[in-house]
Order: sequence, then structure tokens, then C-alpha cells
Amino acid sequence: MTSGTNASTSGSMTADQLRDSFTGFFAERGHTVVPSASLIPHDPTVMFNVAGMVPFKSYFVGDEQAPYDRAVSSQKCARAGGKHNDLDDVGRTKRHLVFFEMLGNFSFGDYFKTDAIPWSWELMTSDPSQGGWGFDGDQLWVTVHETDDEAEQIWHEQVGVPMERIQRLGDKDNYWQMGDTGPCGPCSEIHIDRGAAFGPDGGPLNDPAGDRFMEIWNLVFMQFNQASDGTRTPLPTPSIDTGAGLERILTLKQGVDSVWETDLMQPMIDVAQSLTGKRYLVGDYDDRDSFGLRVLAEHARSGAMLVNDGVFPSNEARGYVLRRIIRRAVRFAYLLGTDKLVMPTLTETAIGVMANAYPDLRKNQDFIVNVIANEEERFRHTLKNGLSILDGELSDGDGGDKKELSGSTAFLLHDTYGFPLELTQEIASERSVEVDLEGFRSEMTAQRERAKASAKGAVDDATLGGYREIVEQFGVTDFVGYTDDESESRVLAVIDGPDADDGSATVEIFLDRTPFYAESGGQVGDTGTIVTETGRAEVLDTTFALPQLRRHTARVVEGTVTAGQTATATIDIDRRNQIRRNHTGTHLLHHALRVVLGDHVKQAGSHVGPDRLRFDFSHYDAVTPEQIAEIEKIANTETLTNEPTRAFETTKDEAEALGAIAFFGDKYGDIVRVLEAGSTVELCGGTHVKATGDIGTVKVVSESSIGSNLRRIEAVTGEASVALLQHDEALIADVAGLVGTGADDVLGGVQRKLDEIKSLNDEIKSLRSQIAMGRATEIAAIANDGVVVTRVDGLAPGDLRELAIAVRQQPNVDLVVLIGETSTGGVTLVAAVPPNSDKPASALLKDAAKAVGGGGGGKGDIATAGGKNPDGITEALGLAAAAIPAFLGE
Repeated sequence: MTSGTNASTSGSMTADQLRDSFTGFFAERGHTVVPSASLIPHDPTVMFNVAGMVPFKSYFVGDEQAPYDRAVSSQKCARAGGKHNDLDDVGRTKRHLVFFEMLGNFSFGDYFKTDAIPWSWELMTSDPSQGGWGFDGDQLWVTVHETDDEAEQIWHEQVGVPMERIQRLGDKDNYWQMGDTGPCGPCSEIHIDRGAAFGPDGGPLNDPAGDRFMEIWNLVFMQFNQASDGTRTPLPTPSIDTGAGLERILTLKQGVDSVWETDLMQPMIDVAQSLTGKRYLVGDYDDRDSFGLRVLAEHARSGAMLVNDGVFPSNEARGYVLRRIIRRAVRFAYLLGTDKLVMPTLTETAIGVMANAYPDLRKNQDFIVNVIANEEERFRHTLKNGLSILDGELSDGDGGDKKELSGSTAFLLHDTYGFPLELTQEIASERSVEVDLEGFRSEMTAQRERAKASAKGAVDDATLGGYREIVEQFGVTDFVGYTDDESESRVLAVIDGPDADDGSATVEIFLDRTPFYAESGGQVGDTGTIVTETGRAEVLDTTFALPQLRRHTARVVEGTVTAGQTATATIDIDRRNQIRRNHTGTHLLHHALRVVLGDHVKQAGSHVGPDRLRFDFSHYDAVTPEQIAEIEKIANTETLTNEPTRAFETTKDEAEALGAIAFFGDKYGDIVRVLEAGSTVELCGGTHVKATGDIGTVKVVSESSIGSNLRRIEAVTGEASVALLQHDEALIADVAGLVGTGADDVLGGVQRKLDEIKSLNDEIKSLRSQIAMGRATEIAAIANDGVVVTRVDGLAPGDLRELAIAVRQQPNVDLVVLIGETSTGGVTLVAAVPPNSDKPASALLKDAAKAVGGGGGGKGDIATAGGKNPDGITEALGLAAAAIPAFLGE
């Protein structure tokens, strides 16, 4: 058996060297080096790429033909959300991270166990001078699935691992699957014995935590595809999926105790110490300060990597995970006693550490740091607000504290205001107040159930199986829509589909070739007709059932359409032309946005339809009217030049060399489609005009925020832009008529009308004040020992407030509470107390407002509240009166 040197003496490696040695080893053995995919997966079943095999999933299950038989990669991964969530464990252990890299070599029906097993051992144990990692083979243990005689035999007879260091484990430990569905299979793991200091002897079977016998390599023998009901069917060909955590192996290669002391994490730990003034204690997992410093280090790195891949802080899905990551770091900075911003400096350090492997980090550094800094600033403000809200909720209203804080309140602070439960507990405990954790968990469970319910609607396994049968029997659809608007096709299958929006029955028609574009990359699917000798179908939408298998959702309006028939497939050409104009216009807008706002602008979503286009992009501030005008000018300069566009296929490397920008939503293989339109060069599989002049005028309709650091711009082109201009022109003429002026002086006319309205409002306000003073004397006459509590109906909230102040100014009045029904059917409550009162006026309305189904208040000598239930006014008056003795200290 080959045996190398001990891990601690086998020669240290940097993270960059380790990554390169892995990919280089397998490249020498015929593997294509595949760059890491984005952290944002194309697979909808996971929130992030959680393992190295996720980008290759469609190759394993046979939905797509792999462009290579063997591949090797170092894949960016994140586990923080859904079933794959390591976020809360970060900082508590030696190994848990949100962001990590998974080294992997893959076979797509090429080699299997007899090659994969020896290669893993060779790389692990061969001398570093020969490209290996130099681990001592006598320190390595192997586990195999309890049913896998073949793997055990290869390990023992071909590699030479003694039987006493090969152990069998069941499905829990030695069977791998990505989630509830998808490719899976038995696996075989390599573990390294770190010595008696880390735990008892006995191999991995005796070390479930993996502290002594650490797993460092996982060979997955992909053989099955698991359906949602748990059944497993054989994959088209057995394949290999290897997963080896870079950070875990780096810990061993650098001879340190945990990932936190490696060259990937130590720089951020050092900066965190400098920023907070706290000292990091290596290996101390009970020290709270060290825990917090680890959180700061990891979350700065994971935050930078997520933002770089297009994730932005928000309250939904991936954006919410990123927001939690940043806020968790800020919370620990707060607990570590620093009020200054810490994330910008930490993020810059993380970028410096990772930029050699991922150069675009350096290119996007300013934007990444800005996004994270803005989120930190917002959350520090949230912390202040949360503390204020929590302080009020902890008080019992009589100057003391409650005995328990409700779970619903803790959840409200957590969910609505972003206030962490741990911080709520800590502050509550300082005041000897318990937090109702069961109530909090109940609220959290209800939220998860709501989220789960909203996620339902995936295609069932039987339907998916039917789609795969079409591909296996006929292959994928030949798309001819880039050049043809009509095609002679053969009907491959007709499947009952979901009901249309109007309730009519639909079918799904599959053709061997089609001019219909399937919805992707933000462009909507085509509509049109499919006609056979026996029937006619109206195509309502075109989508992908499987990669490259186009599904025509249609309604049969005449006769029947059946499999095997010849069909004429014709798209709605007018609609397609409108879509073409909008799609190419989207590219011109994207270019103009980057010119005006900066290269940090990245597409975050789009919708290209026949009526308008929508473009979502990353930017940290509202786009000003002046910037909108400049963006329109740049885009329309491109259309006026009427330069021919060019769409062509080339290799991805060549496209990148041309400076092509990847467009959101498309999945790109080795051969990509490139669009050159005016000054833009972008990867795009959509349909486009032949010249920029065909777009017509590009007119921005709106610009708005759709989340933190995310903006949305909507625009129209062609006929729609002309219609918009005509509509606006008619609207201006109508307004001019209403204000009695010409269209060229409409602004002046409107201003004169506004000045007139303001003057009239001032006069009304003066008259109301005089009326209030007159009524004030009348109401003050009913004062009892300086207190007035009465009902006054028919006044707007502002008028009732003015009346209360006027009553308080009467010589015989100290306290005033007025409650009444407004002219719109609501309820207004106002309280006024002496300006020098040591208690707020809101104390008189707290219970009264509840009686009318409302709330409100304030901290000063004037308080207002509102309600929706006029039937409760009598009760409210009684409650306000009852609150007065306590207010006066009687």
C-alpha cells in the first residue's frame, strides 16, 4: 500500500495551491476543468449550489447531454437556507461555514469505481513533489455502504487498505442524495485519524461527530434517481460524483486545529480583533468574544461571495439569507462592544483573500462593499429602533417590568423589525424577564408552513417521466425560430394540460421542430397556431418541459390534433416583432444603465413581453430624472444609428474574449449565442431585431425600488412608445383645458390653481380655528375639577386636535380628552395635558383606543389616536375617564 508522510509534516499549501493541485491532478487524467458556477443555481429545488454536483445534476439524470465525459471543478457552495442550513452553527464549531468550496471530479457515464477509488487514494497519499497531498496512508480509514461489496474489494485488493481500516455504514452515513428528489447513490468516504487527542480509537464507527476520524473525501457512486415518493430508478448510466471540502483539507495541510486558523480565515480574524479590540483565543469555543470574532470573519467572506454572484439583501429567499448573514455579523459586532461600521473593512479583507481564485471580486469590490455597508448601516438603525420597541414591550405600564415577554412580540421584533431573538433574550434577561420561546417557535412554525405552502406546485414525477420518455424516444426539439416564423413539423405527443385562465381545457403539444420560442431569459413564450389535417390548436404559451424540450400549451379550437400527424406551426408574427423590439431594447437599456450609473449595475431579472419591457438591476440609490433622461438619450442614439445587429454562436471562451456580458436567467454551455447590438455585446438566446432602428423610440415609463439595492425600470418601444407619447400629449391638453390655459403654459396654469387652493385652505384653517375657539368656551363649561372628557362628532382628526388645544387653554381646564366619530365613519381620539406634565398624554388613550379597535399615541403633551369602531366610543370615554385618577397620582 502506498504510504506518504504525516499531514502535519507533508508540506503546507496555500488555499490557491491546494485548489490548483486538485484540478491539475484530474486534468492530467482527461478531465475538463470547469470553472465554478454561480452560487445561484439553475436547479429550483435548492436555494444555493450546496454541493459540487448541483450544476451537473441534469447531466446525471439524463435531461441534458454532458458536453464532456469527465469534469473537475472547485465549486462555490453555500448552505444557509432550507434543508441545507449551517448558518446558526457558524462560529460554534471548528468546521461549519456558510460559504465553502467543494473540490470535485465527475464522470458522466465514463469511468466508475475501479478508476475513481484508486485516483482518490493516489492524490491523497502521493508525494507533493509528484503533485499529491502527501497524507500518511496509515492514518486513513475508509467507509463503504453496507451493501457495497465491490467498493470494499477495490479498496482492499486494488488499493491495499487493510480490512481493519475499512468499515461499513448504512444509508444514514454512506448514502448520498442532494435532497428529497434527484440523483443519488451509495458512497465511500475517506477519513483521517487525527490522533488520540481528538477522541477514542475505533474508527469512524466510534466517532459520529467526526472530531478524531474526520471525513475529507466522499466518493458518490451515482446510480439512481429518487422520486418525491421515495422510489428510486436506475440512472441512464452509472456516474461518479466526488466531493472534497477545500477548507477541511486545507486545515490538515496547514497543520492547524480548525478552519479559523487557515489562510482563508485568519486574515479576517485578525482584522476583526483590530476593529473590536477583542482578543481571539485559538481553540476556545466557550469564549464568547472568540465566538463573535469567528462569526464576523466567516460572514464577511460569505457575504462578499453572495453579493458578487448577484444576491442582494431583501426579505425574500436568497436575499433574506444574505440579510440574516450580514445582520448576524452586525449583531455580534454590537455584542462585542463596537458602534462603528465593521463590515466594509472586513469585506475588503475577504475580497483580498479570495480574489486570486475569483478575480471578478476585485473588479466588483466597490459595489460589494457598498451593498454590505448600506445593509449594516440600516441594521444598526434597526437595532436602535428595536431596542426602543423592546423597552416599551418589557414595561408593565406601572413603572416596573413584565414577568414574561410574549412569543408573538418576540416574533414580531424578529420578523418585522429584523431584531434577533438572541438579543431579545439577552436584553430581557438583564431585566429578569422570560421570553415565551414556545410561543415564538409556534409563530416560526406557522411562517414555515406558509412558506412551504407557497412553494407547492412542482411538476409531479409521473408527468416528468412522460416528458423524459419523449426525449428518450425522439430527442429534444429542433428550434428554427431564429430564422423561420413557420415550420412543417411532426406531432410527437399530445398530453392533457392544466386549464387555461378562462377555465377552458388545454393540451400540451410536442413537435419535432418548431419556430415557437420557449419562455427563458426573461422573454415570454410565443403564441400562434398549430394546424393538422384534422384540427387546429391555438398556442397560448410556449415553455420548456425539460431542457431543450419545448412544450406548446394550446387549446384545440377545431377538430383534433393527434400524435404522428404532420403539422404547420406558425407563430403570431406581429406579437413576435413587438417582443423582438422590446428584447433588443432591453440590451440597449442595460448598456445605457452601465454607462450612466456604473459597471456595478448587473441584471437581476427581466420580463420581455409584447407590450413593454421590465429590467431589474443592482444599484444602491434611486435613479434621478436627469439620469433617466441620459439613459434614454444613449439608448435612442443607438436606435437612430440603425446599425445592423448580429446574433451568432461561438465558444464561451471566445465570447468572453469579445467582452460579452452574461444575461440573467440563461444557462450557458460551451457553445453560446452572442448578440451584438449597437455598443452592446451580450450572451443571449432570445430573438432580436435585424437593426437597431427597428426598435423605434425607447421610452422609460417608470423607475422604482423593488428591494434593498435593487431597482426596476420599465420601458416601451416601437408602436407602444408612440401610443404613450400620444396619450401623454392628450393628457396635457386635457389638463390645460381644466386650468384654462394653453398646452404650452400648462405648468404655469397648474401652479396658479395650486396657489389659489393654498390661499383658500389657509382661509378655511383660520375660520376653523375661530370656530374651535368658540366651541372651546362651550365645552370648557362642562369641566369637572379641571377635567373634560366628552364626545365631539363630525370633525377631522386635525380639527379635533385643534379643538382640544383650544379647550386646554381655557382658564378652568387642565386635562382634555375628546373622542368622536369622523365624517368618514372612523373614530378620532385626542388627549391634551399641561405642557409641563411629567407623564405623556398618550397614557389617557392607551385603553380607550383599544375599545374602538385602534391605536396611536405619542410622547408629548398632545396625543392622538384613531379607530374603526364608532360603537365603542361610549366605552372609550369611560376608559379614558377611568385612567385620569392614576394619571393624576390619586
